[in-house]
Amino acid sequence: MTTQMTDAMSRIYSCMTGDHRGNWGMDINHWDWVPGVGVISILDYGEKTGQEEVIHYVQTWVERNKQKADDQKVINAMAPYAVFPSLYRRTGQEWLLAKSQEIAKWMLNEAPRTRERAFEHTVTEAVEFREQVWADTVFMAVLFLARLAKLKGDKQLAEEALEQTMLHLQLLQDTNTGLLYHGWNCEAGNHLSAVHWARANAWIVMSIPEIMTEISELSAIPAELNERYRTLADALRSCQAVDGLWHTVLDRVDTYKETSASAGIACGFLRGIDAGLLDTSFMEPAERTLAGVLSLIDPAGEVAGVSGGTPIMPSVDAYNQIKIYPTLYGQGLTLQLLTQFKLNTSEG
Repeated sequence: MTTQMTDAMSRIYSCMTGDHRGNWGMDINHWDWVPGVGVISILDYGEKTGQEEVIHYVQTWVERNKQKADDQKVINAMAPYAVFPSLYRRTGQEWLLAKSQEIAKWMLNEAPRTRERAFEHTVTEAVEFREQVWADTVFMAVLFLARLAKLKGDKQLAEEALEQTMLHLQLLQDTNTGLLYHGWNCEAGNHLSAVHWARANAWIVMSIPEIMTEISELSAIPAELNERYRTLADALRSCQAVDGLWHTVLDRVDTYKETSASAGIACGFLRGIDAGLLDTSFMEPAERTLAGVLSLIDPAGEVAGVSGGTPIMPSVDAYNQIKIYPTLYGQGLTLQLLTQFKLNTSEG
């Protein structure tokens, strides 16, 4: 399995860094959440496997694309900044730190917020989601704040990361099932179509262990966060399919199975174990996901079964109509799962 995983990771990375100009899902050379998830995942892969050439790719990507960042000051396009703290530690390049602090200041003082103080979900497309909270934001923006807080020993940033994490859990978690809704509308006071979309759950279940680890020395983690996370993980485990994957709407087996969410959820289980949030019984469902996902990676490293960009849809049926095609986030979440599994098993 180790050799198979190593080969699969290499193929996925090669596919991600190929020439996909003009392909929205796979074009890495622009500044938004899709390439952001890609470079976060590539840096994670490079650092955890000790491959300097992979890390160097991320460094050159930032140099090549940084001038595009200033035109994209929306929450959903904050994702690429999550690689800046690590690159600063490695290179000591002051502009990385200065830019990180500038962006953090914008997020704290200027980014649109809902009436509950959660970051409003803003995007680069010409569309508004007024007073809406989306699960995606925890990965796309809060992860960066937590990483910068750790780098700088900044208690204010740590408190903001914690507050945003808690707000998203409180507003999105279904008290009956423990699963997360895709979004919350603060004006209407409802969860819109009230769908338990799989990738929304993946963004949060894989982000929280790292966010907690990054800020734990700067901010007291409330018991409520631990309890909500375990409740979420238990709920996700209960609706996993036999083949290790999850349906794109978690509690609707008549919807298709989706690879990026499945990889993200299983990666979250592994990270939850590492962070002491989950017990080792969650290794078994993660192993089943690994086996299922490995079968979906083709010889060129392309990951199959990934749904396209998905706003909050009006119904369960509408989620089931989202087209499937290769994307950098599908590649990236799969790469993060394989990387984390390899790390966990080598340490064990």
